Amino acid sequence: MAALAPGGRWEISRSRLLLHEWLCLGFFVWLLGQLVVAAGFTNRDSLIMSALLAANCALLYFLPYGGDSDLGWRLRLLFYPVVMNLLYFLLGTAIPAIHPEREDAVLQAVDQALIGTNLSLRMQSWVHPVLTDLLSACYMLYFVYLILGQFAYLYGDLAVVKKYYAGLFSLYAVGYLGYSLLPALGPHLAMDGQFNVPLSGGWLAETNEKIVMDGSNRVDVFPSLHCGNALYILLSDYQHKRWRFWAYLIPCIGLWLSTVYLRYHYFIDVVCGLLLGWLAWKLANRYLREQTA
Repeated sequence: MAALAPGGRWEISRSRLLLHEWLCLGFFVWLLGQLVVAAGFTNRDSLIMSALLAANCALLYFLPYGGDSDLGWRLRLLFYPVVMNLLYFLLGTAIPAIHPEREDAVLQAVDQALIGTNLSLRMQSWVHPVLTDLLSACYMLYFVYLILGQFAYLYGDLAVVKKYYAGLFSLYAVGYLGYSLLPALGPHLAMDGQFNVPLSGGWLAETNEKIVMDGSNRVDVFPSLHCGNALYILLSDYQHKRWRFWAYLIPCIGLWLSTVYLRYHYFIDVVCGLLLGWLAWKLANRYLREQTA
């Protein structure tokens, strides 16, 4: 149910959680259960997941629908960019504990069945230092776009930020589940011996490679959240921040291309990531309309 608040704004019923809250809670419970079975409750990762789950439940209990205030809502929503981005690093040890094998061979077989090849191998003929630097810059720019987008929306219209976070962090939850079910290293590590053309480039390529090698959790391949998140943010910006959409459109296309050119993702990762990004955007818009109806 929805009620008309002072000033004519529709307020969402307190009896419901937002879409990303259901999905994140579900993922937390699922991962904790898997960790307890695989490593025991006193395992470090199990204890951290228990604390995250308890913190999330406490937040929803003490700030039911933001405590009926803008500040309360924004604090409640802020929990997810903080926790889901920190959780990314925990997955580097949590997922191998519940799924020790890497599934690169499965993803390679899917690509072979779908397109008859591996696109990163095919793109070796494209390799040029200028292109490597350019696409490395597009890849790094994603991190800036992702973080700035989360905080730019957080300080905007409350209805818009609810919708934005509901879709983006639903995408995170589903993506992390994909990492858990099909953990993989990506072509640059799993297929390193098959490449005969090195990715030559300058300082941009070297900086990007260092960021990826130092920051990756080594399970974050399927689906490609670089592609899915970028598409979701791009669609949201077209809807709400049109100038930012046009500013990022070309670098975003470069990012999608870079995931394969730089040998980080398989074709199926990119396809599923883009599909999830579009689906998250559609569901976020639909979910908010239903919540406020």
